[in-house]
Amino acid sequence: MNRSESGIKFIFCIMAAAMLTMAGCASSSSNVYTHEQAMQAQTVDTGTVASVKSVIIQASKPPVAGGAIGGVTGGVIGSTIGQGHGRDLATIGGALAGAAVGAAIEHKAGTKNGFEIVVNLDSGRTIVVVQEADVPISPGDRVRVLTAPDGTTRISK
Repeated sequence: MNRSESGIKFIFCIMAAAMLTMAGCASSSSNVYTHEQAMQAQTVDTGTVASVKSVIIQASKPPVAGGAIGGVTGGVIGSTIGQGHGRDLATIGGALAGAAVGAAIEHKAGTKNGFEIVVNLDSGRTIVVVQEADVPISPGDRVRVLTAPDGTTRISK
């Protein structure tokens, strides 16, 4: 393997690691707590699920890092192709294609399936909570509604 090939493989490894890291950064799961949420007292309400609707939870930040990483990677790979003016065009084309692919991967990693859950609380109030679809919840289920001091609310069985 020559130096150029090993450099390309190294860049691909960095890009893959960065994408996997971004995929795990944010969570709206009923089963996942951040370090800051651990060991914090939460208020607990109980109620009955009135309805459940499937939704898509999308990251609130536009994809930036994936496009940047992809653009650099594509540019480096493109710079190994051809000579002179052709190499310049390959570098630009590689950077543009890499940026588009990287942004698409980051966008997909920031999109999760979720539920919009309407709960009739025993207190008489009705609330709606959106969270990841990682726990099966159906209308009629008895649930706990956990609310953290920061206002984060999740539904749990």
